[in-house]
Amino acid sequence: MAYSELIKNFARIRDYMREFYVYGFKSREEYDAKSARSYDNERRRIESWLGSYMSFRQDGSGKNVFLSVDSREIPRNPLYKAFKAKSFTNRDITLHFYILDILADAGALTAGEIVDGIAERYLSRFENAFPPEESTVRKKLKEYVALGMLSAQKQGREVLYRRTGQEPVDLDSWAEALAFYSEENPVGVIGSFLMDKLAKTSDAFRFKHHYILFALDSDILSQLLQAIDQRRTAALTVRSLRGGADFQETVCPLKVYRSTQTGRQYLLYYQYTGRRMAFCRIDAIKKIGLGGVEPDYAAYLESCDSFARHLWGVSIGSGRRLEHLEMTVSIGRGEAYIVRRLEREKRCGTVERLDEHTCRFTADVYDAAEMLPWLRTFIGRIVDLQCSNLYVTDTFWADLERMSALYGGDGNAVQ
Repeated sequence: MAYSELIKNFARIRDYMREFYVYGFKSREEYDAKSARSYDNERRRIESWLGSYMSFRQDGSGKNVFLSVDSREIPRNPLYKAFKAKSFTNRDITLHFYILDILADAGALTAGEIVDGIAERYLSRFENAFPPEESTVRKKLKEYVALGMLSAQKQGREVLYRRTGQEPVDLDSWAEALAFYSEENPVGVIGSFLMDKLAKTSDAFRFKHHYILFALDSDILSQLLQAIDQRRTAALTVRSLRGGADFQETVCPLKVYRSTQTGRQYLLYYQYTGRRMAFCRIDAIKKIGLGGVEPDYAAYLESCDSFARHLWGVSIGSGRRLEHLEMTVSIGRGEAYIVRRLEREKRCGTVERLDEHTCRFTADVYDAAEMLPWLRTFIGRIVDLQCSNLYVTDTFWADLERMSALYGGDGNAVQ
């Protein structure tokens, strides 16, 4: 099959982009998901979008290709190009213009009337031209209704379709707002599409910490936000990040969390099978189907808010018992910024000033081990550290012992 940079199924290209970008470019021999020809086609397709951002290095195993992007030097996320490389059949394009042209003049028509109009108005001018089947036209009309290009109104046993009226919008006055939105918002691909309509785009913004990778999850995220907005259930197809196998689960989506440290996005949902709150990484969701409206959504959302009061990150352990942690920190003269930092970063914890040179941080969370990286940033100031989960304190002091030995200490850290 000849190579083409266009795609029909974004879910498939999302998988390829993840293989090539997220998990690193694999060699032709390492890539076993498809044939060698498929590997070459998909690699060339990605190179056609991202060629200027690709680098390589040579080692004993051969040439290793990877993507190298400095977000401070680019105004726009290059991964949005994957959403704009969709292919259409000749019939898709033909029906698109026929349908919109007929409805522009006739107002509202049924699917049967549109088929007849196509035959009389356009195909009658060609020899041996066969009109499209009514079922094909109905599918295209339903697709355009879902996209908001057409509206459908039931009249008796028939459905009338008409073009939706759209007031002209001066997007040029929104150039800077769209430039910021497209790079900062989790579904910024919408802003990227709008920017393509501008006469002149804005390059006013650069981002030092810019997580461009998760643009690939925009389609899944938009459907999850739709489910949350409409209070619907969702049937998820999820790939296990450990075993690699796919599994299906129907859940009640409640909130979306985004890490400011990694940019990774998570869905917090009510798990019907386990009857509890749970998290799922959005980049592990392969497919989503919207279900019916959840009658108890308000109750689940209230439980979610109560549950979130004891979240440090997205790890919930067993989710049934809280772990108590206390950290006493010393504050030197002129170091009031330490207290301000604790107040700023305490999340679900509390900060208590004990005296002029000491304060205590206290938190009750589902998984205190998740706090270890943050606790380590106070090494040298910690006077006392206690946790109901002994694994946390044992790990903290053991790491400190190893660090002391590594840098030439006496190997006996004070506890």
